[in-house]
Amino acid sequence: MTRNSVQGDDTREGAPDAPERAEDTVGDGEDNGVNDGGDGNDGKDGTGGGDETGRRRPRRRRRALRWTAVLLAAVLAGTAGAGYLYYEHLNDNIEKDALNLGDNKIAAPTPNAAGQTPLNILVIGSDARDSEENQQLGGARETFGSTPLADVQMLVHLSADRSNMSVVSMPRDTLLEIPKCTDPDDGEVYPASEGRVMTNQSLGRGGPGCTVATWQELTGIRIDHFVMVDFAGVVSMADAVGGVPVCVDANIHSRDSQGHGSGLKLEKGTHPVKGEQALQWLRTRYGFEDGSDLARSKAQHMYLNSMVRMLRENATLSSPNKLRRLAEEATAALTVDPGLDTVKKLYDLSDELRKVKPERITMTTMPNRYVGERVEPTEDAEQLFRLVREDIALDGKDARKTEPAPETKAPADPAAPDDEMAVQVRNGTRTDDLGTAPGRANTVAGLLVEQGFAKAVADPSVLPSEDRTVVRYPSADLEGDAWRVAKSLGLPASSVRRSTDVSGVTLVVGADWREDTAYRAPEADNSTPESAKALNGADDSACMHVSPAFTWS
Repeated sequence: MTRNSVQGDDTREGAPDAPERAEDTVGDGEDNGVNDGGDGNDGKDGTGGGDETGRRRPRRRRRALRWTAVLLAAVLAGTAGAGYLYYEHLNDNIEKDALNLGDNKIAAPTPNAAGQTPLNILVIGSDARDSEENQQLGGARETFGSTPLADVQMLVHLSADRSNMSVVSMPRDTLLEIPKCTDPDDGEVYPASEGRVMTNQSLGRGGPGCTVATWQELTGIRIDHFVMVDFAGVVSMADAVGGVPVCVDANIHSRDSQGHGSGLKLEKGTHPVKGEQALQWLRTRYGFEDGSDLARSKAQHMYLNSMVRMLRENATLSSPNKLRRLAEEATAALTVDPGLDTVKKLYDLSDELRKVKPERITMTTMPNRYVGERVEPTEDAEQLFRLVREDIALDGKDARKTEPAPETKAPADPAAPDDEMAVQVRNGTRTDDLGTAPGRANTVAGLLVEQGFAKAVADPSVLPSEDRTVVRYPSADLEGDAWRVAKSLGLPASSVRRSTDVSGVTLVVGADWREDTAYRAPEADNSTPESAKALNGADDSACMHVSPAFTWS
């Protein structure tokens, strides 16, 4: 798999001042290097930018393909019927790449009573311009052959009992730290990013396996597979399935006076879109709601839900010719990890996914807030990640589950001996209504010393505010230590979190433990945050709001 150096405004770490992908005012043009008028600060330092008046701009530059889980719906529902047509030929169509290029390995989840475990599949949409067809669809001619960016990242979580599915999409310009990745093809080592960079740069650091590693570092969720597709794949598969119904609440033309926009033109109401028009829908930002990337994610979720319903209900897909075409287009469009590199493996996965009814599918966007022109995860994002880690349905229809203890979800990295483990204890019991409970850091540090953690010490220099008691650790080699500390105090699994805000294992006594020596966990909040913008898979009434500036009569 050939990979070139990263270009464009989303440059790889260590390659500053690379040229941006230029504005394309011909054809599609939605964020094909379009400069939205920023001041030149592209957010690499985490500060973002604004206009000459200093106002923050929510709009971001150079949106390429922002395809969500269309691939998963089409391939994994449609290819199942294609089965073994031209089996070896179809297998040869599928491109393979390594699953995880990072050093952090997350232990497999504990099976449920029936011996089942969840499945997590990362869906990646690449903005590759590595073929004439991709170049024509993507625009920005001067970027032909540049390293693709992971402009769509969406985690699909299939519950252990196969009763429900949760989908979490991450905006392409989320600022985070990308871990060290090693390209298995040539052994090139890409060092960890220096500070936070845009998440879509991960694909240029050895391939999709680095995007997987980045997700695992951020979320603590073990990813079992990835599926990646490019511009041409979206168009060809949309054609193969015959179009997907979408809805707008007014006439829309996604094109402004300077040529910015996807070119999407639809009348008010519901219409089937396919081919290049489907790609336009999935890439449209100018014209949907406030023109932000979050609005585009909402439109993509609607598209996916509609496609899932169509594939279940449309009997025409039983046509052998249509299924053959879908199988051809889908397998040729895919790059997958070795665990999905045959039609049979894709068939088996699709069979698992099709067990979930649309009403038990929940689409969400990672809760975030703006940092200049970029975004960062919020506290609600960690709540969403925890629900996925612990296999809790986002639709709230699960039977009540007891939060697992650390010993049931032990990490792969072993803990150091208790008496050699350095632990800092901080008093984080302050709340908006109550002052800091005195002496809590000393008390809990004393408890640890009594249990054999001879190097546990109170740190009175920092008085944070934490609702829940938490054990933080900075790197994978200290993960086992953090889990050991949590287990010794009876803390739940959700209390153990990786964080670069600490330099060693750090226990913060929260407002849930203001007194007593025994920790009593409060009832877990297993609700999906409102900021995740959940959309139910059975909702066929959803309709995108059109900005008045992009309507026509």
